[in-house]
Amino acid sequence: MAAAAVLGLAGAFFLFLMDFGEASRLALAASTGVALAFLLLDIVAKLRNGDFGLDLIAALAMGSTLWFGEYLAGAIVALMYAGGQFLEAYAHRRADEGMSALLAQVPRTALRLLQDRLEEVAIPDIAVGDVLMIRRGDVVPADGMLLSENASIDQSVLTGEAFPVPLSKGARIESGATNAGDAVEIKVESRAEDSTYSGIVKLVEASRRSKARIARLADRYAIIFLLLTLAIAASAAILSGDMARIVAVLVVATPCPLILAVPVALAAGTSKAAKAGVLVKGAGPLEVLADASVAVFDKTGTLTAGDPEVVSIDAPEGADKILRFAASLDQASSHVVGRAIVKEAQRRGLALSRPTEVSELAGAGISGLVDGIRVSVGGDNYFTPDDEPSRAAGQKGGKKGRMQAKVFLDGRLAGEIGFEDRLRGDAVDLIGKLRKLGFGRIVLASGDERSIAAAIAGSLSLDAVEARLSPVEKVQVITRERAAGRVMMVGDGVNDAPALAAADVGIAVGATNLAAAAEAADIVLIRSDLNRIAVAIEIARRSRAIAVQSILAGIGLSLVAMIFAGAGFLPPVTGALLQEAIDVAVIVNALRALR
Repeated sequence: MAAAAVLGLAGAFFLFLMDFGEASRLALAASTGVALAFLLLDIVAKLRNGDFGLDLIAALAMGSTLWFGEYLAGAIVALMYAGGQFLEAYAHRRADEGMSALLAQVPRTALRLLQDRLEEVAIPDIAVGDVLMIRRGDVVPADGMLLSENASIDQSVLTGEAFPVPLSKGARIESGATNAGDAVEIKVESRAEDSTYSGIVKLVEASRRSKARIARLADRYAIIFLLLTLAIAASAAILSGDMARIVAVLVVATPCPLILAVPVALAAGTSKAAKAGVLVKGAGPLEVLADASVAVFDKTGTLTAGDPEVVSIDAPEGADKILRFAASLDQASSHVVGRAIVKEAQRRGLALSRPTEVSELAGAGISGLVDGIRVSVGGDNYFTPDDEPSRAAGQKGGKKGRMQAKVFLDGRLAGEIGFEDRLRGDAVDLIGKLRKLGFGRIVLASGDERSIAAAIAGSLSLDAVEARLSPVEKVQVITRERAAGRVMMVGDGVNDAPALAAADVGIAVGATNLAAAAEAADIVLIRSDLNRIAVAIEIARRSRAIAVQSILAGIGLSLVAMIFAGAGFLPPVTGALLQEAIDVAVIVNALRALR
């Protein structure tokens, strides 16, 4: 539409200069007609969906100029309308750049085991009963049963659990999880399209379809403005007896302040948000963000770091001694808990020794020699029955909600090390800022254990906590909370994607699983700083306020111009040019959203 309007005006101007007056008028009429045809097709499509807005007023204005032969005025109206549409589309495209699709998390191929070799096959070709090799770091492509003796599986994107889960032979592994340990073999129990991850993708699509349509800000003023326009145009024609007055009124009534001011102000807002590290997918989400008053948060990787830290060491012989032995051994491990132990030892400045004769059971534990002493570090499922007497004699119960690793020295339980997924430092700041911004209800919705989720919610003084939630149950939480106001959902993983899509506005955060949540969300935090969310809300509210100011000012000026046009003081072309001046003033005001 924009191209037709620009080419039509340019062509008409060229023909006019070449003294082809009639051809110039025909070029103007043709460009207006093409723009009107595109607009009418768009209006029909929108009316089928119950969408009524500014487009109808613009169509009436263009149609009236063609009917009464005011082709230049029609071409100007077409250009103004097309310009507004282009600005809105450009803002949306720019915000969508760099978005990672939810399906990017899904593997495209897998390694299938045959009798004496491995073959790489496309995911759709995987059949129930196939045996697959899942290498370290690979995403499980289909639900299956573990054939290897042990495995360490990272299910954080599915369940929100911060720690990799140790699994034994015969355990079920769900698609979408990541192998955090050594290569393992699984037997496929369901096709990829019927597996857990595929179900979550389908749930995201269903949530999007069920999401309530948000009317554009400008459309809320459209009906009143249309009725006023028609009333003034009809009154002018009846009182003057000149039906041509209708086109003069409609031209100056073309709602360009509404068409242009809103996308300009909101595009400026999305641009400003992007500079602040927040990628907003168009004007709609920015509008909704300005209205949000309820916040629902995921836990792991969102409010917490998603990276466990040592928080306690229970060792009668001294914490540093046990930590040094455990850390020396765990230098040979890539497990997240092992890395946490080494990190804590380094923080304390402990001198670590080189481990030898190391053997590791993926996700369960590790053993080896450190300074001639046999050291073992792991969970309950790692140690053999021979260790039971000493463990029963020396074990002390860990705090509820923490992960515990036991440390054995020469077969004797020497201590336990406790871990927690620590609260992010900026989480406390963000919750305080949301309260100041008027969020009356803030809820934690987590797939983790209730004791862990409740501890986080308590430390942040949240209003409610929901734990051990599946993706479907997170969507149900969103639905319930909508009774208190427009809901902003903040999450980072595949398990959050349906809730992000179902919320009035979804915000994807984090680094590890950002690609998985970005497609479902309306807004993506591209800097690892939760305080950017509060900044984005402030930008959204200011941008909307400026847009409303521009709308009211533009409508007021247009009403005055309509009265003058109805009285015969403004012919159509002069009215169209006056409307352009009003547009410039409105756009200049809308651009204040950039500051």
